[in-house]
Amino acid sequence: MRKRDVTLAIVGLLLAWQLATILIDKPILPAPVEVLIAFGSELPKDLGHHTAVSAMRVVASILMAVAVAVPAGLALGLSPMADRLAAPLIYLLYPIPKIVFLPVILLLLGIGNTSKVFMIALILFFQVLVVVRDEAANLHPELVASVRSLGAGRRAIFRFVYLPACLPAVLTSLRVSIGTAIAVLFFAESFATNSGLGYYIIVETWGRLAYPEMYAGVVAMSLLGLLLYFAVDRLQKQLCPWLEVS
Repeated sequence: MRKRDVTLAIVGLLLAWQLATILIDKPILPAPVEVLIAFGSELPKDLGHHTAVSAMRVVASILMAVAVAVPAGLALGLSPMADRLAAPLIYLLYPIPKIVFLPVILLLLGIGNTSKVFMIALILFFQVLVVVRDEAANLHPELVASVRSLGAGRRAIFRFVYLPACLPAVLTSLRVSIGTAIAVLFFAESFATNSGLGYYIIVETWGRLAYPEMYAGVVAMSLLGLLLYFAVDRLQKQLCPWLEVS
């Protein structure tokens, strides 16, 4: 995506926001300039702290999910027997909205960072697991045979065949699930905590009707999701350069 397109989208969004502010004409929807001023004044203070906490939680969740789901997905994709044993459990758990387990996770892991990181990682885990398993299982046997004919062992085949083949799908699944991760983060941080953007938006600003500061928190959470999305997109360009050539 070109920078020009992103800039035009931002300008269009701000113009639509300004128009909605004029039409509604109520304090519940402040003008973009007012929100940007509040964003600039709050960022060095509470907003910056809560943004950093939320970013840490999301990044830790992504790393945890990838570290566990990628090896598990490869193991299932390479072993039809293991896949047959695990498939019923995956098909049973995958469609269930994982957010329903949040009360149980809070009871087991407490209200600190661990429960929130685990909740988001749980959601990402199944999405990455299914994608990696399917990619590994559908890989053409001719590719593996050609590399094995050159004397490559199991480790070399994993490194030079299976991992590069699954990596684009892993990064795509992460891009798709970033919005879900941010939404779950907001919900998890809106109660039973004293830090994070969800806490800042619901408790510190919406609770005292500080609307410009509240929208500043919404902007911060939106920017967090966008930055993570662009970071994964950039990572794909660096790790999968053959996709750009094709």
